[in-house]
Amino acid sequence: MTARAGEEFDVGRAVADIDALLAGQVPAAGPTVAVGDPATGEWTTTRGEGFRVLPLWEGEALTGLYEPEWNEAVGAAEAHLALLVRELDGRWGGHRRVAMHVPLFRKQRGAPLPPLFDALLAQDCYGDLTVWGPVTVEGPEAVRRWVAVGAGHSDGDAPVVMTATVSDRPIVELPAEDA
Repeated sequence: MTARAGEEFDVGRAVADIDALLAGQVPAAGPTVAVGDPATGEWTTTRGEGFRVLPLWEGEALTGLYEPEWNEAVGAAEAHLALLVRELDGRWGGHRRVAMHVPLFRKQRGAPLPPLFDALLAQDCYGDLTVWGPVTVEGPEAVRRWVAVGAGHSDGDAPVVMTATVSDRPIVELPAEDA
């Protein structure tokens, strides 16, 4: 569960959360740390070498749902993500996809992963990423960042979770031949 459980999806809030993530610091080095809400323990953010990740939205658990209700719930989550992607495309131009199946296969066989992919999978964020970048973040010193959003769930009953990632290095697809 994330700290976003029970909230309605709001594209304006999601964009504001991404802006805040972009404006924040990204650790240059150090271990990957997932942080939970002090009161509930629900996941609120993860930071690691070169990146930060946070949940933007969490759907309802799909436990006990079958077609067509299950398809409708997953379709609604996909529509929320598509709305956010259109908003961000308007801001930064076209995006590209980064598949998560290769990192998942590597993790399943115990192969090492880049910290960002390892962190996403540790939170059951299995959905493919939609990536922009580099984007320039203005401030005292302009910096280049890569931004990714994704939505997915770990199994048929788990809620769909939408995430945002900001990285100080390119977010690229891992080669399939290494999977």
